[in-house]
Amino acid sequence: MKKNGLIIVVLLLLCAVIVCVPLLTIKDSEFGGADGQAEEAITAIDPDYEPWASSILEPPGGETESLLFALQAAIGAGVVCFGLGYLVARRKYRSAGQTE
Repeated sequence: MKKNGLIIVVLLLLCAVIVCVPLLTIKDSEFGGADGQAEEAITAIDPDYEPWASSILEPPGGETESLLFALQAAIGAGVVCFGLGYLVARRKYRSAGQTE
């Protein structure tokens, strides 16, 4: 069991390195999303293109958009962690019930 814990810690550290190295080494870079790149590609192909659909709710600013994105990520992480906790607890209580 101790070996598994060491492997998990090493993998988490590796994930942190993979995330942090590009952010620290690439100076003056913009990390844009796929929406902006798609818009640029469409404009390059057809400069007269006009979108036929628009957003129903337009956030008032970039901060609100970031807040909504962070909230979505937090809710997703909560759902995943709840599911993992449920699976671990189910296995724990199932094996505890068999020993009695």
